[in-house]
Amino acid sequence: MLKKERHAYILRQVDLHNKVLSSNLSVEIQVSEDTIRRDLQELSDEGRIIKVHGGALSRSFNYFYDQGNYIYSRSHKKIIADKTAQLITDGMIVMTSGGTTIQEMARALPPTLKATFITGSIPAVLEYMQHPGIEIILIGDKVSKSAKITVGGDAISRIRQIRADLCILGINAIDVEHGITDNDWDVVQIKKAMIESARKVICVSISEKINSYQPFQVCALKDIDILITESDPDSTLLKPYKDAGIEVI
Repeated sequence: MLKKERHAYILRQVDLHNKVLSSNLSVEIQVSEDTIRRDLQELSDEGRIIKVHGGALSRSFNYFYDQGNYIYSRSHKKIIADKTAQLITDGMIVMTSGGTTIQEMARALPPTLKATFITGSIPAVLEYMQHPGIEIILIGDKVSKSAKITVGGDAISRIRQIRADLCILGINAIDVEHGITDNDWDVVQIKKAMIESARKVICVSISEKINSYQPFQVCALKDIDILITESDPDSTLLKPYKDAGIEVI
């Protein structure tokens, strides 16, 4: 694979999954980790990614880039956000994960909504604060700087004390065999706890993440009640998930 092709592949993976690991990219592209590190450094020098120890992050996970309003596939995420917001009604207790799709969902909530939102996502909290009728419970613990969400044992313990009406997860990858997967072990543990503590689980994802997977499993398909994408629910891409018993919106 030529360097230009490697760079294109890396950028797509960063945009889709927000975070990439050098070790995984090395296996996927079949080049040495030294080559991947050089590629990541070049892309970082060009301002196209944020290079971190062991890999790279999307620009949307950096405060300074956020000010420029960089969100990958934002128009699609707005469609997902509008669909999701319609499922939240007054009086609900809603747990949400982090991610840019969740941020868009928070912006799409009607100003008259009266509900309680529970999250460890710092960007989501800032969005919920703009809604006068929303009560916010911040799950506290160590903050993952890359995911901008609280992680750790204390956060998991607090989540397990809650019985929410909805758990809304921004997901990293989904496929029929592996279910929901992610590339951040700490975030996976938070999502697992949220799923266990909610009556209904809603997963939100742009369609580009459908039929992809990451190293760590969050849950199997049987644990998901609703899957929301920007695509037509009757599309052939989503048929296997409907066949698995998931409501697709």
